[in-house]
Amino acid sequence: MTDAATTADHGGEPLESGDSVQVRCEVCTAPLTWDPQADALLCAYCDTATPVPRGEGTIVERTFEEAGEAARGLGLDMRVVTCGNCGARVAMGEVETSSNCVYCGSSQVLTQETNRNVIRPESIVPLAVSKDEVRAGFVKWIRGLWFRPSKLRHVEAFKAVGVYVPFWTYDSNVHSDWTADAGYYYYVNEWRNVRVNGRWVRRMERVRKVRWEPAFGARDDVYDDLLVNASRGVSVSLVSALGGFDTTALLPYKPEYLAGWRAEEYQRDLHDGWGTAQSRIEERQRARCGGDVPGDTHRRLDVRNRIFGVRWKHVLLPLWSLSYAFNGKTYTVLVNGQTGRVAGEAPYSWLKIALTVLAGVGVAAGIVATQG
Repeated sequence: MTDAATTADHGGEPLESGDSVQVRCEVCTAPLTWDPQADALLCAYCDTATPVPRGEGTIVERTFEEAGEAARGLGLDMRVVTCGNCGARVAMGEVETSSNCVYCGSSQVLTQETNRNVIRPESIVPLAVSKDEVRAGFVKWIRGLWFRPSKLRHVEAFKAVGVYVPFWTYDSNVHSDWTADAGYYYYVNEWRNVRVNGRWVRRMERVRKVRWEPAFGARDDVYDDLLVNASRGVSVSLVSALGGFDTTALLPYKPEYLAGWRAEEYQRDLHDGWGTAQSRIEERQRARCGGDVPGDTHRRLDVRNRIFGVRWKHVLLPLWSLSYAFNGKTYTVLVNGQTGRVAGEAPYSWLKIALTVLAGVGVAAGIVATQG
């Protein structure tokens, strides 16, 4: 659970919806870009590095009733590209252009003004993986795939865009009461008809039985920074395969971290995200209560949850969105901008799969023939 640390800069007050930060070089006034390798804002023209002070600012976790008090907008002059295919709304710098969606590659994009009423992020994990590291990770990933076309190993050309993806985090306390039938295994000897070498014979077998007893209990749990993806464009399955993010590394949000990069506006609102979080909490509580039932097994588990003390915040987490072409088709790959972990789409070689299956059948047939 992340709480206030120090006062925010910009005069010690949070930015209001109309305020914006001009991220320009103090030496030559050219636009600056956040550079993961330099861990600073970098000028592409005179190479001046401008650090962004860390640890300054306040991360606020709010109740649902306090949602109206949250600051609005991203705090940076940006435009939005809306994808007509996947629905993503991705903000970029005023001078940038984009003819394709960063997620699905669709050319059905429309440039619009940013929604200045969106809730401002409370915190951010700055992009820490450079483009060179992305290239190395992509090449390693694609060469390590199984059952893929051999030519795929030689693919090195790809398009990569760094983008901050919106998430909601939720904290809550949960009290769960449960009842169930607890099952205890015991064994008895019984006469059974069994087939041995093609013939039916009657013999004594050890049989497992279950003794059922009523059981009940309660437990209390705390959820901290339960992440819910608020994006519409990014693949949920690919994000899940990236292994998650370390939210202890969250820093107070500063618009400067977005300089030169793209940031998606959330498409799943606060209450919709809470619905997903609540379902996950209830599912996890059911599993935890099931683990509390004594004995060897259980049945008729009934769990009643009381969720309270809910707080939330809006965060931005870094991804690299990649696309590469193979045999006339475009595939999507994501790279975790915090850890460098790669997850993506790739075609299968059905010939390799068929040959492997046939080889397995041949080995099994050989084993049967040997035993016969």
